Amino acid sequence: MQDTEPEPEPASPSPPAPVVERAGWFSRLRDGLRKTGSNIAQVFTGTQIDESLYEELEAALLMADAGVKATAYLLDDLRRRVKEARATDPAAVKGLLAEAIADLLRPLEKGLVVGEHTPTVVMVAGVNGAGKTTTIGKLTRHLAQAEQKVLLAAADTFRAAAKEQLAVWADRNRVEIVSQEGGDPAAVTFDAVTAGKARGCDVVIADTAGRLPTQLHLMEELKKIRRVINKADATAPHEVLLVVDGNTGQNALAQVKAFDDALQLTGLVVTKLDGTAKGGVLAAIALWGRERAGGPVPVYFIGVGEKLEDLQTFDAAEFAAALLS
Repeated sequence: MQDTEPEPEPASPSPPAPVVERAGWFSRLRDGLRKTGSNIAQVFTGTQIDESLYEELEAALLMADAGVKATAYLLDDLRRRVKEARATDPAAVKGLLAEAIADLLRPLEKGLVVGEHTPTVVMVAGVNGAGKTTTIGKLTRHLAQAEQKVLLAAADTFRAAAKEQLAVWADRNRVEIVSQEGGDPAAVTFDAVTAGKARGCDVVIADTAGRLPTQLHLMEELKKIRRVINKADATAPHEVLLVVDGNTGQNALAQVKAFDDALQLTGLVVTKLDGTAKGGVLAAIALWGRERAGGPVPVYFIGVGEKLEDLQTFDAAEFAAALLS
């Protein structure tokens, strides 16, 4: 080996969705969380700050799927802020609540980074219907537009048409895909990681079979895929993402816990924050993250629709403002 080696390329964060007016995105996020926002906003329409206000707020936060622990935490934090600020107006209390929610959620802010490893191997999990394959397609588009060479692994061999759905995204984004007819999911992933290294790919994304965390035999299959990825590349997987449907409420927290136990998650993508989504579950996930041995699992992206620009990076203050607007 020569005495001097070339300096490695600096790691670069994967870009969020294509450059769009963030105000337009905020408007879509606010519309998606409108049901929750209106329920909470009604609490602050009175003229007094009293126990009835806190009781109504408690009910609104519980209805927003914040959960018992996160609701109690936010109410205690809000009472402290109100006392310190000597707030006397309900509108001011609403602003303090937005600050409390933003501070709780801020540890979830983190950008997905590619470039530290070549290829960066990303394993994506989630239950059927969460929007996993669509999310992979959107993420692939963003990476491809940033001139990252992406290889997809069709390791969801259990669901009919999963491979075809991923192939459509691969074709649309002009990236390569590794798949097998009825192949073993772990074998497909191994082949993809090996091919990604041989072809000089920047990113390899593995689409794994959707399953409920109660399906123990399928969760074992996910663990096997993770082990096999590590055999193909001793440093991988570099990211293990869980795609969560924002409409599933407290069940989303249960999913995060179960998949984290099995796979040691590195990030989340929360989808479908439009229409009926309540959004408060992110507070529950953030509070759980404080107790997690490895620290919080960041939310890399949130989505409010099917369009490419509807997948954006997570911003705690922005989310809190949308939740209470």
